[in-house]
Amino acid sequence: MIRKIVQIDAEKCNGCGECVPACAEGAIRIVNGKAVLSADNLCDGLGACLGECPQDAIHIIERDADEFDEQAVAHHLAQALPESGHAAPQPAQQHTPHGGCPGSRAMTLAPPISPANPAETASQTSQLGQWPVQLHLVPTSAPYFQNADLLIAADCVPFAYADFHRDFLAGKALVIGCPKLDDNNFYEEKLAELFRVSSIKSITVLRMEVPCCGGIVMAARRALSASGKDIPFKEVTIGIRGEVK
Repeated sequence: MIRKIVQIDAEKCNGCGECVPACAEGAIRIVNGKAVLSADNLCDGLGACLGECPQDAIHIIERDADEFDEQAVAHHLAQALPESGHAAPQPAQQHTPHGGCPGSRAMTLAPPISPANPAETASQTSQLGQWPVQLHLVPTSAPYFQNADLLIAADCVPFAYADFHRDFLAGKALVIGCPKLDDNNFYEEKLAELFRVSSIKSITVLRMEVPCCGGIVMAARRALSASGKDIPFKEVTIGIRGEVK
């Protein structure tokens, strides 16, 4: 099939490896000092790795290629785990992209321990249930998205809203991004793919009151429409002083 896919210019590539952790699917690896695409079906063609190449050696082209395969990606990430030389920490479930940065590997975190006095200490307990959280880095096939209530948050929200963990994050899968600084078209495509391949139960979008933050809501709504799914959708606006609008 003809589709969008990554192309790496070997003459420009200096093997720095900056593109490797940027690919959440682990589709890029370094071989003999050059970045290469491991397999066509591992590349989603969205281009999250493009901006990470200091040599401008990576581009998106259209050519005949195998269809992107989420199951192949999941298997690839799982197979790559032993290369780290360390067992996955328990009780977290962990997958390591081939040759990727340990800080960007997908993890399902252990549920937080319930505080002795929830009324006094709940807001001090992290409710984060996964890693990573940045929309550029999360693999759309990650197990923590299956049957999940999804929280899409502008990345300023947790700083403005003091009880973000307790009031919004608890029990939800999370992705974050900034519609002003990042490519909103990428957000739309990545979220549409996430909605298509994962059984998301509900979507909550948290944005700031500033006008530019509306882009993340627009991307989420367009992605939902493109996915063909019918998922309950909620938008919440947070003021710059931390209040719910």
